[in-house]
Amino acid sequence: MNKEQEYLLREVERALERVITDSDRPKELYDPIKYGLSMGGKRLRPVLALLAYRLFAPQGDLAIPLRAAVALEVFHNFTLLHDDLMDDAPMRRGQPTVYRKWDANTAILSGDAMMIVAYRELATLPAELLKPVLEEFNAMALGVCEGQQYDMDFEHRRDVSVDEYMSMIHYKTSCLIASSMKIGALIAGATTEQCERIYKVGDALGLAFQLMDDYLDIWGTASFGKRKGGDILEEKKTWLLIKALELASREGTLALSEALALKDEEAKIAEVTKYYEAKGLNKQLLGLVSHYSAQAVSLLEGLNINEAYAEVLKGIIISLTAREL
Repeated sequence: MNKEQEYLLREVERALERVITDSDRPKELYDPIKYGLSMGGKRLRPVLALLAYRLFAPQGDLAIPLRAAVALEVFHNFTLLHDDLMDDAPMRRGQPTVYRKWDANTAILSGDAMMIVAYRELATLPAELLKPVLEEFNAMALGVCEGQQYDMDFEHRRDVSVDEYMSMIHYKTSCLIASSMKIGALIAGATTEQCERIYKVGDALGLAFQLMDDYLDIWGTASFGKRKGGDILEEKKTWLLIKALELASREGTLALSEALALKDEEAKIAEVTKYYEAKGLNKQLLGLVSHYSAQAVSLLEGLNINEAYAEVLKGIIISLTAREL
């Protein structure tokens, strides 16, 4: 992480601290919010929003874009509270989830309050920015819900296609990253064309980011922070499983079905992983990550942006898509 990224991260943390300390009663509502926001994380979305702002307004005051950045981070963490509840997830970032530390009703209500706090932050934007930023934020927020529904629908299907999966992760993951960058550009006064291009940069980065998560679930190091092979145990429809199911169907072989049917968890992870590797799916997936990462970088060319901040962004893109290899 370079100095500029560290500076932007510190500004985000300082702004979030204000949100966390603004309200404290009833404690049963606000303590889970403070807990969720204090669990750490990369603060990727607000940092990218500020960085996109700097691309087009390198000398601009961060006070206004910080309001939007805080809204984006609070919204993101709201989705995590509800997502953990839907997934019955016991841990996040190495700590008990709000749902497990408190209960389901608390996760629902505190999550709802976080969404309202996000909109409260957006409401402080200058009048001329409020409409375009809200339009983008609302489209993103609804898209995240649509992506979550697609993800849940996939749990009950064996015939999910790669195209459907890529569309789902666009809505569930990458559209929040893309919209964060577009909102930063909007606040900086970027043109419509520039805003659309920076959205595409964020979308490509978001796709690479999620596909890298799919890879790291199996081949990541212990520091990745999740149990290795968790997606295999859940038979989660990731790019890997979808491609493997397609291959098994075409070949008419039972090896994958037999591996997925294993009751012993470690054996199941080992055999499914062996199948993926035998078919070269691990290498194909890394190739896809590289493709979207390179696409994100190439979309920056000819955009008439500050070169120093463009280099910071390129560094973030590379670091996020080459994690823990």
